[in-house]
Parts: sequence; C-alpha cells; structure tokens
Amino acid sequence: MASDQGSNDSRNLFHKRVLRFQVEDQPPAPEIHTALQRKLKNRHVAMISIGGVIGTGLFVGTGPSLMYAGPLGLFLVYIFMGTICYATMVSLGEMTTFLPVPGGFIKLAERFVDPAFAFAIGWNYWYQWTVTLPTELSAAAVIIGYWDKKTDPAVWITVCLVVAIAINALGVGAYGETEFWFSSIKIITLTGLIILGIIIDLGGGPNHDLIGFRYWKNPGPFTDYYGPGPKGHFLGTCSITTQAMFAYVGTEAVAMAAAEARNPRRTIPKAIKQIYFRVLFFYIGGVFVIGLLVPSNSSSLNITSAQNASASPFVIAIKASGIKVLPSIINGAILTAAWSAGSSDLYLASRSLYGLAVSGSAPRIFSRTTRSGLPHVAVGVCSCFALLAYLTIKEGPGKVFAWFSGFSSTAGLVTWFGIGVTYLRFYEGLKAKRIDRKTLPFASRIQPFAAWWCVCGSGFSLIFSAWYVFLKGHWSTITFVTDYFPIVFFPILYFTARLVMRVRPVEARNMDFVTNVAEFNAMTYDDPPPKNWFEAFWMWVM
Repeated sequence: MASDQGSNDSRNLFHKRVLRFQVEDQPPAPEIHTALQRKLKNRHVAMISIGGVIGTGLFVGTGPSLMYAGPLGLFLVYIFMGTICYATMVSLGEMTTFLPVPGGFIKLAERFVDPAFAFAIGWNYWYQWTVTLPTELSAAAVIIGYWDKKTDPAVWITVCLVVAIAINALGVGAYGETEFWFSSIKIITLTGLIILGIIIDLGGGPNHDLIGFRYWKNPGPFTDYYGPGPKGHFLGTCSITTQAMFAYVGTEAVAMAAAEARNPRRTIPKAIKQIYFRVLFFYIGGVFVIGLLVPSNSSSLNITSAQNASASPFVIAIKASGIKVLPSIINGAILTAAWSAGSSDLYLASRSLYGLAVSGSAPRIFSRTTRSGLPHVAVGVCSCFALLAYLTIKEGPGKVFAWFSGFSSTAGLVTWFGIGVTYLRFYEGLKAKRIDRKTLPFASRIQPFAAWWCVCGSGFSLIFSAWYVFLKGHWSTITFVTDYFPIVFFPILYFTARLVMRVRPVEARNMDFVTNVAEFNAMTYDDPPPKNWFEAFWMWVM
C-alpha cells in the first residue's frame, strides 16, 4: 500500500509538471536517465557467478602462497576462506533475492543497518574494485612477459585496458555476453588443468615421472616461516590469508548484477547455489593439485622476481613434465582470464559508484545513465583509476600485482564483514516483523550461524592480513599501507558519516520490508518447461 501510494504521488507530481510546461509553452527539459535496465539473461548470471571473477588470483597468486605456506598450508587456508565465502554468499543471497535493488548490498545496508553504514561499506566496495582493476592489468603484463620480454609492459596494459573499457561501454548486455564466453574459457581451462594435473601426478606426462605426494614429504607439507616447528607452520599458513582472499574476492558480484538481471527471484538463488560447486571444485580442488605438482621451494614461484607467467604453478608443472606446446596455450587462456576479470572489475566499480549515487552517498551525477541503461559517468570515472597500473613501468608488474592484490583483499574482507552485519540486522528485522523466512524466495538452513561465521571469520582474517610486517627485520611501509588502510579507513568513514548525517542504527521494528516488494513480485515468472533432455540439462546447468 505504501509503495502504491508513493507511485500515485509521483504520477500526480509528474502530471502537474507537464501541465505547467504546457501552459507556459516552454520546451521540455532534456531527459536525464537514472535507471539501469535488466538485460542479463539466466546464462549470463550463471556464468558471472561461477567464473566471472576467476582471475589471476587463482592462476598466478597461488604461486607465492605455495612458497610461503607449503602444500598443506595452502590447502587448509583455501578451505578456511572457502567456508567464509560460502557463508557470505548464502547471507547475501537471502537478502538479494528478496530485494534485488540497484546498488545491491549497499542499498540493503542503508535499509537494514543505517545510512552511515551503507556509506562506509559502499565506498569501501568502490575502492576495492577500482584497485583490483589495475591489479588484473598488472597481472596481464606479467603473463604476456612469458612470450615478450622486450616490449614495455605499459603497451600491454594499455591494450588490456582498452578491451575492458570497450566491453563496459557497450552496455550490460555486451558485458554479460562476453563474460559468458570468457567464463566458459576459464572454466574449461581450469577443469582441463585439474584433470591434466592429476594425470601428470600419476606419471602420465611425457617424462613418466610418478610424483604422488613426493613434495608433501620433501620439502614438506608446511613451510617454516620465521622459525621451524608448529609456530613457523602456523605463521606461514596465516601469512597467505590475504592472497587466498584475493582469489575468492568478487563472488558477491552476482548481487550487484541482480539489479540488471531478468527474473532475479529465479536466477539469483540458482547462481548462489552454484557457488558451492565453484568453491569445492575450482578453488579447493585446484590448489590441492597445485600442491601435488610443484615443490614449495621452487624459485619460479616468486612473481616479484620471476617477472613472467612461469610463476603460475600450473605452467611450472606442465613445463617440468616435458610438455612443450601447452604452456603457451595455457598462458593464452590465463590472459583471457585477466581480460575477463578486468572487465568484471570495471563493471563492479561502476555499479557500486552508481549505487552510492542512488543512495545519496555520492554526487548525483554518477547515477546518470544513457537511454540503454549504461551508467556512463560512473564507468568513465572508474576507468581513470586503472591508470595506477602504469606503476609497473618503474616497479615491475610482479611487485605492483602483490601490492594491489593485498589492498583489494583487505577491502574485500571488510566488504564480507559488512555483508554479515547487514544480514544479522535483516534477520532481526524479520523476527521483529514476524515474517516467516520460509516465505522468502531463498532461505538457507544454516542461518544465522553462517552470518556470524562471516563476521567472525572475516574479522580474524583481517587481523592476520599482514602481521609479518611487525616481525623484526620484516617491516615494509608499502605492505603495511596496502593491507591495513581499508581496516583503518572503514571505521573512520562510518563514524564520520554518522556524525555528519546525524543518523542512528535502524531499529528492527522500523525496518522496511514493503517498499519495492510488489514490483519484484510482478516481474517474477516461471521459466517454460524444457522440451527435450538437452534443454532440461541446460536449465539445470544455467
């Protein structure tokens, strides 16, 4: 009723303004578009959720992680971060399928926590992705260095940046289509690498070397970090939580895409459920195979010194097995992953800035869209921050990748922490309003425990994000700043916004569970039944 009344008032105000212009015989003002359009199909959303943000964190970043933590340490950290990722996604999925609003969880934080929290989490999410974009561009320069060591990395960064901007400039439909095919390449590549890795481990490579668990015995399952024994093993394992987070960061992208998805009440729950498969098979399965194939003491794992894509553990293993042509093919596939991730980074950065503008937490100009629904101002501004990738000219792409990935990972953990807090408030609001969670489009049986694990697990990981800089002789100003800046900046943003806005947390009994619900109910429909077995399989996958 409140929503209908608001719509009637808006229509009446619109008619009054039209009549006024007619009476005064004035030309109409130029139209300013501030609405996204729902052009993402089911298959687009499915691929964005499964492989949209699988990028260089998994292909390249696992190299130094294996070097610092050892194969078992790497495996355990990815399991640990995978549980937090899944808890975050089921929390986000329950809220987003109920209210697939523009701005995603930024707008939901405003509704269920308070506007100051939405302001802080929104700007954190924005600079998370504006920094991730140059990270992926730097990684692309690292990858191309495998073939071309003479050309300046700035040339390849420019090429990759132009591709990412072009994809986003063509609109969300083009972005969804390119991500569908890019993600398909990444999924096929990862699946093939995992299968090939198992074959090589069992002695099926050209050199017929049966590896088994050899590298788990020598040099060992863990790496001694700052001392031998259990203490060194624990510290080494904790030291890679940031890198593992960089591989997982972006799973929440499906929530931002919900505002531009067709039939979000149907597509988003299915996409959320696919996260479990992605985490279990691609991430945990992938790092397990990596730990079997490459010794943790290999000097090629250090991307800051290797300066080329041989730092990818997959490429190291393939070359060591005696396969000659495949490394170049794999690096080509990894390069498409960097392009895809860069495109997704720009998409998420621009949509988060758009969501901030819609919420009133950023200048209104960033909410402007073209007639086709492209937030062109937000895309243009976010593209400018990609120029940070040109730091590789002086410092080298490997070092810049390490710096920016740490910053992005820490900001991503702050985002997951904020999503967990938002869900806990959402959960309290449902209880206060006596709304049965079983009536929601999507509800998880493990709530609210999943949200609590999201908050606590993210908080624990933030504490250990760069602890090693405090060890004697290990201080690094750049590492300290890139890893701890988001942790310090988030509370500053939040409490400053509370003072300026003069707002208090929304009480559970006053939370809004009505506005926009009728609109989303009206756009929900059941997909037509499959006509044959192939369509049934396709609908199950997508």
